[in-house]
Amino acid sequence: MPSYDYLCAACGPFEARAAMADYDQPSACPSCGTSSPRALLTAPILARMDGGRRAAFATNERSADSPRRLSKGGGAAHGPGCGCCSGAGSKGSSGTFYRPDGSKSFPAKRPWMISH
Repeated sequence: MPSYDYLCAACGPFEARAAMADYDQPSACPSCGTSSPRALLTAPILARMDGGRRAAFATNERSADSPRRLSKGGGAAHGPGCGCCSGAGSKGSSGTFYRPDGSKSFPAKRPWMISH
C-alpha cells in the first residue's frame, strides 16, 4: 500500500498510507482528526522498487525523447569500420537476384514473395 502526503489546515503536512484506489480521497489527520486533502509535497520514492524495475523505468525515461548518442569523434557509437551503422564495413551478399529486365527476386529468402 503506497503512502501519500496530506495537508491539514491546522497541523500541517503529514504522511499516511492508503489504497491505490483511494488516492484522491481525503485522510484524517493523526493529530486532530480533521479530514485533510491530499497534497503533492514530495516526489515519489523510486528507491523502494527492486533494482530491475528501477532500471527499466530509467531506460524507458532515457529512450522516450533522446536520440542515439554518437561518439566524441563524430562517428557512430560502434567506431569506424563497423558494418552495422557506419556503412564502411562489408555487409556481404544480400541474396537479391537482379534479372536483365531490371526485376528482382529473392531466391534464398522468401521464394513465395513477388517483387515489384
